[in-house]
Amino acid sequence: MKAILQKISFFILSIMLVCSILPVRAFASFEIPGICQVQADNGTACTVKILDYDYNHNTYFSLRDIAMVLKDTDKSFSLEITKSAVSMNPGNTYMPVGVENAPWEDSENPNISLRRNEFKVSGQDVFYYTLIVSLPTGDYDCFMMAADLAMILDVNITVPTAGTLQIHTQDSLDISPAVLEQTGYFDEVNSVLVGDATTGKLYYQYQSDTPYPIASISKLMTCLLTMDAISTGQITLEEPVTISDAVQMLSDSADGVIPLKAGEQITVQDLLLGALLPSSNECALCLAESIAGSEEAFVKMMNQKALDLGLSQAVFYNSHGLPSYTEDPIPSKRQNRMSAEDMFRMVSYLLKVYPQVTDITSLKDATLESLDVEVRNTNPLLHNLSGVTGLKTGTTNKAGACLVTSMVVDDGVMEHDLVVIVLGTENSIERGRISGLLARYALHTFYTDMEETGDGEFGGTFGNLPIHAEAAVDWVLRTAKGASLQN
Repeated sequence: MKAILQKISFFILSIMLVCSILPVRAFASFEIPGICQVQADNGTACTVKILDYDYNHNTYFSLRDIAMVLKDTDKSFSLEITKSAVSMNPGNTYMPVGVENAPWEDSENPNISLRRNEFKVSGQDVFYYTLIVSLPTGDYDCFMMAADLAMILDVNITVPTAGTLQIHTQDSLDISPAVLEQTGYFDEVNSVLVGDATTGKLYYQYQSDTPYPIASISKLMTCLLTMDAISTGQITLEEPVTISDAVQMLSDSADGVIPLKAGEQITVQDLLLGALLPSSNECALCLAESIAGSEEAFVKMMNQKALDLGLSQAVFYNSHGLPSYTEDPIPSKRQNRMSAEDMFRMVSYLLKVYPQVTDITSLKDATLESLDVEVRNTNPLLHNLSGVTGLKTGTTNKAGACLVTSMVVDDGVMEHDLVVIVLGTENSIERGRISGLLARYALHTFYTDMEETGDGEFGGTFGNLPIHAEAAVDWVLRTAKGASLQN
């Protein structure tokens, strides 16, 4: 294990160094233009324009310049860039427009025309944070971070010397969370956990035993209790639910997502879709009221379920994860909290007992038939990585930006659910980037673990998972079956 970590740690340390490249020229502004030298394998180093956006050393690289560097390699790609859209096609030959690999023309700040834009890779929508820049020639360029480019192209990127970037086109992307932690990458993140929910094996943990606010990830517990109610016959997916005044009030508030009107009806199926995809707070509240009669009673069920599952550091105040205020003259502000360890326990249970939840959480978009309303999933990794099946995003000022990601993989005997939990990043951009890097680490570790002939060095097995007796028996049988096939 140590040898493997040593082997893969160099890449991610280099990626961190990329973000520390000093621009050749810098200006006191929010968009600091500069240049660095980039080469592919043993090719000639070329000038690549860079932007430090918002902060010093928050470096984005010109895609047009990088396309020229990779033009005659196995990682070549074509580009079409307009004012509001980028189309990138790996494997195609880049056709220059005449602005590549040259320094900035003047010292003025670039004209960044749009911070959010459409981005397609091989015709498929992806969600990476990019900057489209209007060039003096009338053309457009797109700037993105080295780590995001490495994930798209699956390449290894290093920094052999200051101000120089090396792209190793023959080396696949490898991630070492331990090195990320050493370089301070997680200092502004509340908690991180990566593991195999099917076996309970943990691959990496960072501050995973400390409870933090979880925002809309709370809706996974609401979903779990809804599935319980369906399994016992209390409700059905097709059952219509009448919208209450309280639900309409939340829908009409600044935290509303889907317009719901008191007296109208919506099915349980659509409420689940609304709660899990666009993270509708009013849909979560409507589910709580339909199951328990009131949100207060439902919250008691949530906390009891947490105790039943052994979630020792979980506490719920409402069904959706928004801040909750007391009725005191000087009200206290409270938020649902949970540690990453407890989140892993809960998610492992949910995926084991109700695997059909991923039929919903893997959808990129859906139609709420009751309302004839289109909704979209807030999870960016569904677009950026194959095999992703969910699960939930969440954001409040206190919780930061959070994401629980699930991925399905196969060891040749059975399918596994890999889970990546990231709590408390600065914004949705970092949430997606950190989750994307750790998701690739989880995949690498899983498949490397399969090839290992030792006794499973990759992390320990997580306590009392699986949680209930039926799951434990099933796990033992499947493990025994896998061992018999290998012998």
